[in-house]
Amino acid sequence: MAVEEDDVAPLNPVQEEDEAMRAFAGERGEVQDLDEATNARLLKIIDRNMLPLLCTIYGLNFLDKTTLSYASVMGLQSDIGLTGDQYQWLGSIFYFGYLAVEYPSSRLLQKYPLAKYSSLNIILWGATLACFAAVKDFRGAAVVRFFLGVFEAVVTPGFALFTSQWYTKHEQASRTGIWFGFNGVAMIIGGVLAYGIAKGTQGQVTAIEPWRLLFLVTGCFTVVIGLLFLYYMPDNQWNVRFLTPEDRILAVQRIRQNQQGIGNKRFKMSQFKEALLDPMTWAFAFFACAGNIPNGGITNFFSQIIKNSGYTAEESLLYSAPGGAVQAISLIVSGFLSDRYHQRVYVSCIGLAIGLLGAVLLAALPLSNSIGRLMAFYLTQASPTAFVALLSFISTNVAGSTKKTTVAAIYMIAYCVGNILGPQTFRPKDAPRYIPAEITICCCWGACLVDMLVIRYWYQARNAGKEKLRLDPDYQKVPLSEFKDLTDLENPELVYVL
Repeated sequence: MAVEEDDVAPLNPVQEEDEAMRAFAGERGEVQDLDEATNARLLKIIDRNMLPLLCTIYGLNFLDKTTLSYASVMGLQSDIGLTGDQYQWLGSIFYFGYLAVEYPSSRLLQKYPLAKYSSLNIILWGATLACFAAVKDFRGAAVVRFFLGVFEAVVTPGFALFTSQWYTKHEQASRTGIWFGFNGVAMIIGGVLAYGIAKGTQGQVTAIEPWRLLFLVTGCFTVVIGLLFLYYMPDNQWNVRFLTPEDRILAVQRIRQNQQGIGNKRFKMSQFKEALLDPMTWAFAFFACAGNIPNGGITNFFSQIIKNSGYTAEESLLYSAPGGAVQAISLIVSGFLSDRYHQRVYVSCIGLAIGLLGAVLLAALPLSNSIGRLMAFYLTQASPTAFVALLSFISTNVAGSTKKTTVAAIYMIAYCVGNILGPQTFRPKDAPRYIPAEITICCCWGACLVDMLVIRYWYQARNAGKEKLRLDPDYQKVPLSEFKDLTDLENPELVYVL
């Protein structure tokens, strides 16, 4: 497939400018280049002040999802009288809430101050999680899980916007890998915390059941961190506490190479239509759905997978922790290698292939092979590298504020659909082996590998088409195109990361 000049959309001279352009006009009226030392100094300041909060919140985001899995082997199902497939539906209902608000939430991220809107949702999700400690039956648990999904829907697309706003395109894969990698850290902490609560209360008479205490502790801690996020996290470079007025301007200048500016609050129908018509949007969506059918199943059933392999309930909590280490290391290493070698797809596919190997082993090994199945489970935890790579593609390769939020919303909607379907593959009648679910995981991840390679080929072809256009003797670069809120198809200067 060749990409000709006509595949690059024509520039629109009346496009509304980016927030950065208007800010520069008020501050100094011109944009200057940074030297390497200044750029490195700013990067260290930004990393030091922003990454810890992004990592902590994203880790809590995953911990709050997996708390249900820990609780499933701590007495939750018998205490609230779950029967049949009700536990499966508790896993899926979370994503119905997520799905219901994903696009409106993404639009609100564009319209309102990014950090403040994110903080509100973080605080509300923490309070909602704590409320799970009070549920008495399936109906109450389902309501809490639904609203938990509603409030958590803002986190991933919001963090992708933070990353694209503050980091250059060759820094974004590593930073996304770091904050997403705290899913693994949360898995370690969650497993140890759940094990500690389960063992500490074993044989003891307690005021509340151990699993209720787990929800209460994690929910209240999330509220505290959400308040800290509200106070400290900046909406953009213009209201940041940790930079001087001069450095705020330089922080915008350093991301000029992204050809994306720092955002525009106006909804543009032309960008919305372009997002819907861009084949890459749907290639992303296919991956998000197919890749998260396994995620939805494993996230809600990993404690039971380990327990059914011959371990006690307490051991299943503790032995889940190394899986978190595999996930964190895979994501961080994949992110740094992607940025270093500028080969995001190929590097991320290594982790996905390792995860696929683990899924094949889970499907092949008998329950009696406890150690082998546990090792296979650990291998599956390397699989998120490709999902994170595509998430970072939305930051680097999708331009135009409305288009970016639309593509991010579609990506996360597909993510929800996959996670809704995932728990349904773990049917009670298939327990304890869950062979159909394990085969489904293998098929989904295999299809995702093919999809990743198609995406890379398509972007490579588009880059060739843009290069041909730029080499045309009649081509004229639009001045300050990086701050005019152009889409990736409208801007020939934007080169896709591969």
